Amino acid sequence: MRNDTPPGPPQFTIGELAARTGLSVKLVRHWSDLGIAPPAGRSASGYRRYGPEAVARLDLARTLRDLGLGLAEIRGVLDREHGLAETAAVHADALEAQIRTLRLQLAVLRSAGRRGSTTEELRVLTELTRMSAAEREQTVRAFVTGALDGIDAPGYREALLAATPDLPADPTAEQVDAWFELSALVRDPAVSAGLRAMASYAAEHSPSVHEEEHAAAAERMTDFWAGRVSDAMAAGIAPDSPSADDVVGAVVAEWIPTQEGTAWPAGAGPKADGAEARELLLAQLEMAADPGVERYWQLTCLINGLPVRPGLAAPGEWLMTALRANPAPGALAARHEALYASDPAGSGDARGVSAALDPDRIVETCATVLGEVGKLVAEVGPDRFRDPTPCADWDVRALLGHLVWENLIWAGLATGAPPVAPNGGSEADVDHLGDDHVAAFRDAAAATLTAFRRPGLPEERFGPAPGWRMVEQLLIEMLVHGWDLARATGRPTGFAPEIADAVLPSVREIYGSLPRTAGGSFAPERQAPPGANGNDRLAAYLGREV
Repeated sequence: MRNDTPPGPPQFTIGELAARTGLSVKLVRHWSDLGIAPPAGRSASGYRRYGPEAVARLDLARTLRDLGLGLAEIRGVLDREHGLAETAAVHADALEAQIRTLRLQLAVLRSAGRRGSTTEELRVLTELTRMSAAEREQTVRAFVTGALDGIDAPGYREALLAATPDLPADPTAEQVDAWFELSALVRDPAVSAGLRAMASYAAEHSPSVHEEEHAAAAERMTDFWAGRVSDAMAAGIAPDSPSADDVVGAVVAEWIPTQEGTAWPAGAGPKADGAEARELLLAQLEMAADPGVERYWQLTCLINGLPVRPGLAAPGEWLMTALRANPAPGALAARHEALYASDPAGSGDARGVSAALDPDRIVETCATVLGEVGKLVAEVGPDRFRDPTPCADWDVRALLGHLVWENLIWAGLATGAPPVAPNGGSEADVDHLGDDHVAAFRDAAAATLTAFRRPGLPEERFGPAPGWRMVEQLLIEMLVHGWDLARATGRPTGFAPEIADAVLPSVREIYGSLPRTAGGSFAPERQAPPGANGNDRLAAYLGREV
């Protein structure tokens, strides 16, 4: 008799199922017990038998496990308690978060290795990897709200919170370093105080609501004044000189319209450059000149992947010094004109000053000082060129170059042909020494004395000043920077003490009213020790540590 019953689906033993799926027998049995691949039945001997669907379930389970899903989630998908697409999306989000964490950990480890981090630094960096984006944001928000607590400056607060730093999912090493620095910065009471001071100023002067056009106008104004000041600095213009007045005037004229409706109500406030406008601008700059707050903004931009504005400390100090030295248009120039016009004619004795500074003798006094400085220059070997000097921005070679440049400048002024750096550059752009610094100084000093010895030069007017004042200016420069060179190279500083004593009253008269702040030509006056020579007393008055 023929059996026409169709054969049933194939049945697999647990060993056959393991072989078909590439899983171990132990794992198949474990997953089978958990219901991931339940048996279709049992043999007469009681052994498990699995149908074809078990192969598909196990294949899917292995795929989901390799993607990181837990067994409960896998069981839910297989039993259709959760849709596959829904589960995949949820798990994709979880994997993405894990990847972000791993990338952050990688960046932190690279940063720690590059920085040679201490144990404490590594602890702080590791803490960073454990924080969620929300926790990092809350750290900064707490800093901002704490610093501004009780101050009615919603526009300023809104601007700060809108720029909250947000570390990207795959940060660069520089961004990790920036966050590490920022995490210390927001714990600094001085930075919090600086932020609070700016908020207080904003509460008095700025709009109550943060408006993009005001922020954009402030950015344009900052770009303008920083550019003008940087050009002046590159050209070697001293901020406490009359030459800075034109730069100040241009900045103030550009600044006044940006304050209309913000720093003062429409129709109020100064309408043109003047003492009032300069005083208000100086107050605003002084309030904003906080290096900690500036660094906070730089780090925020770096973390957020935005362009980082160059530091404004140096141009800001220059502009504040120029405003203090030139409190009103033409004020410093007028003071100099009055000073020079008040010089009475007559001998040194009649004028109550040393005979060494008498107009008829001052050129030879200058020759004496140039000779003494020339001796100091001749004693300097090239091996000392990189040594530091009392002038923080100059090493010995740069100081030697400045001594030569001063002679070239004043000799050129005396002959009507002042030197100009190539392509509109500055003194620092030209090598004034060449291969022989001694010959360079000797030749420049000789040219200066030739120009100064021209008959009639002491009485000739150069602008508001008589020629002997020009000689006096070079004399002061040589005494001061000659002292710098002597101190830098370990030579005796008292190379012309009587002349230095004689010139000190003029130095007080000319420079006594200038601001002694960062950015100015001179540091605050120092106390000369008892028994100091004339050169030391002059140096101390001009801010040198004697």
